[in-house]
Amino acid sequence: MTANTPELSNRLRALVNRDRLVKTVVDLVAVPSWTGDARGALDCLANILTNDGFRVERPAGGHPTAPAVVVRLDSGKPGKTLQFNGHLDTVHLPFVPPGVSGDHITGSGSCDMKGGTAAAVEALRVLRDSGALTNGAVLFTGHDLHEAPWGHGEQLEGLIREGCVGDAVLIPEYLNGCIPIVGRGLATWKIWIRRPGAPIHEVMRPLDEPSVIDAASELIARFRQYATHLKEKVDPLAGTETVFIGQVHSGEIFNQYPQECRLEGTRRWLPGEKRANVEEEFRKLVAGVAQRTGTTIDIEFEIVRDGFHLDREHPFVKTFQEAFSTVSSGQTISCGAKPFCDDCNTFWALANVPGITHGPNAGGAHTLSEWVSIDDLVRVAHLYALTAVSFCAA
Repeated sequence: MTANTPELSNRLRALVNRDRLVKTVVDLVAVPSWTGDARGALDCLANILTNDGFRVERPAGGHPTAPAVVVRLDSGKPGKTLQFNGHLDTVHLPFVPPGVSGDHITGSGSCDMKGGTAAAVEALRVLRDSGALTNGAVLFTGHDLHEAPWGHGEQLEGLIREGCVGDAVLIPEYLNGCIPIVGRGLATWKIWIRRPGAPIHEVMRPLDEPSVIDAASELIARFRQYATHLKEKVDPLAGTETVFIGQVHSGEIFNQYPQECRLEGTRRWLPGEKRANVEEEFRKLVAGVAQRTGTTIDIEFEIVRDGFHLDREHPFVKTFQEAFSTVSSGQTISCGAKPFCDDCNTFWALANVPGITHGPNAGGAHTLSEWVSIDDLVRVAHLYALTAVSFCAA
């Protein structure tokens, strides 16, 4: 039986166990796993896979507090390695326990992205049980330290540097309307503008001391000019580079002369731009404002991910499109842009590994109302298994 035939697809689909998949999601969601503290969920995943009969590795990836979970399913014959990669950490919001209602599983991380990770686990089971992986291998990785600003992908970077990486990667994040072939890099920044002197009533303020609010106003104006300049850097799919201000805070009461003004925001750039140049340009702009206003300005500039690019002509893209069409009864999927940063950015920037983000229908990411579709989890598990058979045999 050749790869990616309707007969093979039907055989793989028949082996996707919906109840087992739902239980995997619920078990993972039931364990709180805020970024930096995802050991419990990773231990849970390791136990699930061990009980399923897989040999589980627990490399630290530079983060011994929550060792990663790694499983290798090897056909024993030459071929490519396809990686399934998912993060089990969640943003720092109050924990919401799992629930199942109709087609939806709810709870913390159900959308982002314990649901998708569980679908990849189910694909791994299907491949093992079917014996359809006749060439190459599948590498499964689960990890912590994904969600910024609490993590910046450090554990995944550690795994990649240690050689825990495939020839291509599938990321089951909650995006499935297109095959993302371009995405912007991201940095978060915080700025503190300060003046000398003690807190003081506005009418008693020394006239020679600078105003932190005036300095913030100038900086905001400079960022507006900078944003206009960045719009000249444009990609037809990903859009323009940006600088964004999301928060401005200053003062304790209405008539106290403030000592400090704090701003926070983001800087996004197109693939190919060097992160060092992005940061240097940003810091130079801010330093100029500090010099002109007589204030002290401190900057915390945190790189979250570099930009992302995928060659739409890469054989992996064609393999995925063919598998998608087979699983989806002839539907097609086109190429587009990725609005957010995910682990595909890291794989491309660090290892030049082609990655496709494709996960289940889901919503409520980074809120208290996360959900994921069970029907679509089944579809993703089926699709991942079929893609693996085709890619590894090519």
